[in-house]
Amino acid sequence: MANLAGINLAMQTPFREDGSIDYSDWERLIDVYIDAGVHGLVLGAGTGQHPYLTEAEANKLYEVGIKRINGRCNAICQSSALNMDEVVRRSRHAEKAGANALMILPPYLEGPQDDDGILAFYRDIDATVGIDIVGYNIPQATGLSVSPELLVRLSELKNFNYIKDSGGDLCTHQRYLQTDCKVLNGADTTTVYALMAGTVGVIWGGANYMPHEAVALYNHVNNGRYAEALALWKKMLPSLLHIWTTEYVQAVLAAAHHRGYGTGFVRKPLRNWDKTKRDVMIATLKSLEA
Repeated sequence: MANLAGINLAMQTPFREDGSIDYSDWERLIDVYIDAGVHGLVLGAGTGQHPYLTEAEANKLYEVGIKRINGRCNAICQSSALNMDEVVRRSRHAEKAGANALMILPPYLEGPQDDDGILAFYRDIDATVGIDIVGYNIPQATGLSVSPELLVRLSELKNFNYIKDSGGDLCTHQRYLQTDCKVLNGADTTTVYALMAGTVGVIWGGANYMPHEAVALYNHVNNGRYAEALALWKKMLPSLLHIWTTEYVQAVLAAAHHRGYGTGFVRKPLRNWDKTKRDVMIATLKSLEA
């Protein structure tokens, strides 16, 4: 089993203004984030606009990214897709390229809604790969909730060893923590509390614009420095509340670009923000930069 403890940064995909991928900046960002001390990078994350990447583009990002990482931190590849065969293809490709783990959404968009159907989906994938599967609870995006009871069943699969919980419900999160499955927090605004509750780490989109602070927060909690953690959290929270309550990807990229991380552009059908929206986002960073 891979050790995914710590800060796993849900990495942005740097696009040029015309929507093409800037692979040179992708490699530069990998170095910058690893130098900041992150413990893992999630390639093809939702923050990386995974739904708008072709299969070929995602595969290239995995290949280039894993080669650049070169064992310096964990490489987690999102291999989600609507088509089952495509999920398997993406997963196998990422594993062959050297991924440490796969992050896979449940079968959203008119897929099976019941626990047995979701279990069967992951069981089929589990039978085709030999590395860790990170399940994904994000009901606000998928319309599907992974119940604690279902998580117990999922964790009996050979490779289903982690779940990313982006639901934002600390009650559910703590029920997850009572199971044998290792839990990774994915809700930006609950990070410090999830870490204090015992989650092994995070998969964090907001870390794209504050990687050093994210690592420091984890280290504070991990070493029992709760007062220091909460003091840092107070500085982080204004921007996290904003990205969580607006257009998430655009908000994260606006903040990241302002702080020197990435190009700031999104790919269609997402729309780039105008100056007014960007300025509002940037204003929430003042407490971080004080």
